Amino acid sequence: MSSMSPAEEIDEAQERAHFRAVVTAFKYYKLCSLDRIHKSEAIISKLPANHQRRLEKYKTYLTKFKKCLDINNSVVHLIIKDVDTMFENVDHSDTVATNGTESFGCNYNNCEIVIQKQHKMQHDVEKVQSVLKNIVRDWSDIGAPEREQCYKPILDELEERFPLDEYSDRRQIKVLVPGAGLGRLAWEIAAKGFWCQGNEFSLFMLFASNFILNRCAEINKYTVHPWVHQYVNNVTCEHQLLGAKFPDVRPSGDRPNHNFSMTAGDFLKVYTEQDEWSCIATCFFIDCAPNVIEFIERIYNILKPGGYWINLGPLLYHYSDMPTESSIEPPYDILLEIIRDVGFDILNERTGVKTKYAQNPNSMMQHEYDSVFFVCRKPYCQF
Repeated sequence: MSSMSPAEEIDEAQERAHFRAVVTAFKYYKLCSLDRIHKSEAIISKLPANHQRRLEKYKTYLTKFKKCLDINNSVVHLIIKDVDTMFENVDHSDTVATNGTESFGCNYNNCEIVIQKQHKMQHDVEKVQSVLKNIVRDWSDIGAPEREQCYKPILDELEERFPLDEYSDRRQIKVLVPGAGLGRLAWEIAAKGFWCQGNEFSLFMLFASNFILNRCAEINKYTVHPWVHQYVNNVTCEHQLLGAKFPDVRPSGDRPNHNFSMTAGDFLKVYTEQDEWSCIATCFFIDCAPNVIEFIERIYNILKPGGYWINLGPLLYHYSDMPTESSIEPPYDILLEIIRDVGFDILNERTGVKTKYAQNPNSMMQHEYDSVFFVCRKPYCQF
């Protein structure tokens, strides 16, 4: 007899269903990605003969794209290998025993439901494609310029606030990185001697970070082709074929095991203990909340008196304009007022910090944020 309440049983069932959906998206990565190539081949085959002749070179590249998908797919399947036991005290093995054979929409009589389910699968596979780009951002030489833009200001600030001549044993300094993604920033902080924990909500990111952090012991052992899915704004097909080796360091071989960890779950649900953290470092994170004030208040509450909050990123507000979600989107000037009103002292802040996120460096189109950077402190004396 189950000891869980009906609500808890529903939550667990939903978690298992979501877990299986994410695993399925990884398994169908190649099939869905191949559909895009087949679409181009089908269109070309229906063109006039002289048009087909003029596209012969491009057709040879479409064949090369398929080989890139094979290479990506090998990495994708390594990522989901053994994910059923990656979380402590949780076994999802009954949700991943399908070996890629489950169908999506094939047995539905209602055509609308079939289309919705197929759209959901395509959307999830696009998240897998995004994971490949994030691997390049966090764990390859190609991603080094982005890490220089986005992570170095935070790492430099930590060095300034906790200099080695005053904090010889940085393991006493607890640093939290919410929205840790694939874990590179948190890993770099721990490598500087701090006790650091990364937190991530997305299973797509967690599966990949588990693989890289725990099973990648050799430098540049693996290759991904992150831009093979980008069919527009290419100068040459070779740019679309470009491969990136990873990891550029030995995250599982060289990592500081004693002072580095990753947690899975919703930041607001996982971190409730007051006055626990010496520093919280957020990078491209605070705009991931439907209500950014909740994030600010929670960061304030879990920081120790005298603790620092270091932030860098844009204000994209991910829930904005989602018809099924509620979202508030205060501009930066009002956000600063809210941060002060919550109780923080703002020590440093600046705008116009140039940052990119998982950008194809060879694309004709480049997205660049004028991000904000600020450092806040929770006062010692609270009234």
